[in-house]
Amino acid sequence: MPDSPLTLALLALWLALGSSAVSLLAEREPRLLRLAAVPLLGLAGMAALGAGLWTLIAGTSASAVLPLGLPWLPWHVRLDPLAGVFLVLIGLVTGAVGLYGRDYVRHFEGGRESLIALGGFSGLFLAGMLLVVLADDAFVFMVAWEVMSLSSYFLVAFQHEQAANRRAAFLYLLMAHVGGLAILLGFGVLAGFGGGFEFDAMRAADLSPLWASVAFALAFLGFGMKAGLAPLHAWLPEAHPVAPSHISALMSGVMLKVAVYGFIRVVLDLNGEVHWSWGVTLIAVGGLSALVGVLFALVQTDLKRLLAYSSVENLGIVFIALGLALLFQSTGHANLAALALVAALYHALNHALFKSLLFLGAGAVLHSTHERDLDQMGGLLRRMPWTGSFFLIGCLSISALPPFNGFVSEWLIFQSALQAWNLESGVLRSLVPIASAVLALTGALVAATFVKVYGIAFLGQARSRHVRRARPSPKGMWAGQGLLAGLCVLFGVLPTQIMGLLDPVAKQLLGTGVPQAGASGWLWLTPISSETASYSAPLTILLLVLIAGAAIWWFRRRASWRVRRCDPWDCGFTAPTPRMQYSAASFAQPIRRVFALLFLIDEGQDRGADGITRYRLKIADRAWGWLYLPVARAVDASARQVVRLQSGSVRVYLGWTLATLLVLLWIVS
Repeated sequence: MPDSPLTLALLALWLALGSSAVSLLAEREPRLLRLAAVPLLGLAGMAALGAGLWTLIAGTSASAVLPLGLPWLPWHVRLDPLAGVFLVLIGLVTGAVGLYGRDYVRHFEGGRESLIALGGFSGLFLAGMLLVVLADDAFVFMVAWEVMSLSSYFLVAFQHEQAANRRAAFLYLLMAHVGGLAILLGFGVLAGFGGGFEFDAMRAADLSPLWASVAFALAFLGFGMKAGLAPLHAWLPEAHPVAPSHISALMSGVMLKVAVYGFIRVVLDLNGEVHWSWGVTLIAVGGLSALVGVLFALVQTDLKRLLAYSSVENLGIVFIALGLALLFQSTGHANLAALALVAALYHALNHALFKSLLFLGAGAVLHSTHERDLDQMGGLLRRMPWTGSFFLIGCLSISALPPFNGFVSEWLIFQSALQAWNLESGVLRSLVPIASAVLALTGALVAATFVKVYGIAFLGQARSRHVRRARPSPKGMWAGQGLLAGLCVLFGVLPTQIMGLLDPVAKQLLGTGVPQAGASGWLWLTPISSETASYSAPLTILLLVLIAGAAIWWFRRRASWRVRRCDPWDCGFTAPTPRMQYSAASFAQPIRRVFALLFLIDEGQDRGADGITRYRLKIADRAWGWLYLPVARAVDASARQVVRLQSGSVRVYLGWTLATLLVLLWIVS
């Protein structure tokens, strides 16, 4: 029995590494992947969940020095309430993935893909994320960060026979290392003023406003790139869809939140005093990410790509809340900053639950139909009732409808934003309502997006033969989905208790919590005060049940009035076919027209060699042309200039070496 939460967290780390080690034998005995490696991942998740809950309930911190690393720099690890929240997040999603993955990986056993790579890098991926959260010095943090990034690269490239997968993996690796370099430089600034790589030394550093802003900018660039914030988001919709679905759930549901953890750790814990301009930057970039992410999600027809763009939107919402926290903290409103921070953490937890649920649901659909294109789906609720029901809960949660969890966290963010009148600056008081309006527009577009997803995929009639032949997914797969669906409901029904668990983080980082949230008892959530705003999830459920019961009674009574049953008048047309249904592209067409300037649209008709005319629609991201392609061209041009150095002459090479040594000696001296 572990004697402390830190010991339990380290046990989770060893279980993840054990899962990776067991996978080395999977090539000879494929069953080991699902019988040992995946269950060990689930056990690691349960251990991480226990360690996180233990820390949050106790409200204490623990640290240790591990006999690893460099002789003069051993590994420092620490478990405090901030780390505890993210251990809970990692544990909940990984536990569900452990249930789901046992049946999901079965179909890889007879394929050409390497089972050693799938199981080995999955364990290393989880171990890297756990160690990032536990790290208490920059050296351990960066080692764990690279383990997380490199192992997930191999998982993105798992089905590397396809050129698109290799391209996505390379783009992901490139962006991960650029972001990692920015994080390393940010730690360098903090370590330079603190005199050491330990986080305690960085906390004690006395940074000038200029250097604190430099550290903030580097941290925002590095962690924001990993979180997929616009305009540095282009890697995310390329990489997440091509990974195995349970890995996609871990990447979108957990890895992006590890980036959020790193940002909070650096900016609110290590970097000292915050400045109001930092909050404005986060609100602006978060609002842009939320709007861009949901608009691109709305026009997608690839289900997993749509979910990946939706993650850009949700991480934008998280950073809007973090921006509000920094803004209120810098202007002396600690209580409001605590509310915004708790709202950000709450939404990070909620997004981990419902986005992982949706990715697991998409994986179940892909497993049964071998299809990701929404325009080829339809009628799946009849063929996959469990997956369809759980997927519906995920859609309702991500659409922020009560009484599900997404509503609570977004409502808390709105409540934080509505307190902008407390700010003294008129400019800031004007900025926050604009961000709130963007957030409200985003919420409406999210609802439209997932009405499209569920209506096209699960309702109506099947649009293709292989979808028509779909069968229910194995029990283990819908058990993992069911766990996450239940948690989406639980986190929506018991918001007061969840905020009570998150409150120690606000006290740790800001010196104050949100004690008034449960002042009216467990039945009512009152983030500001009972006079300002309140919400009761249990009473909302009761009201919805009464409305649903009345509607069912009325429809049953009305059905008894019917005398004749027959087909409705069809206006003389032929019987409807699946081809007459709304497609995913046609559903989004009106909004695509309104926001056409944001997209690069290639639309038209192509006449094939068989004489059949087919509709063509391709939508690209303008960020490629504005940001990525110019950088790529500059790198290619620079590479062509460097190639000139390769003359083939040993004398020229020796001359360049001598010149380099002279320059270095001049710099050192």
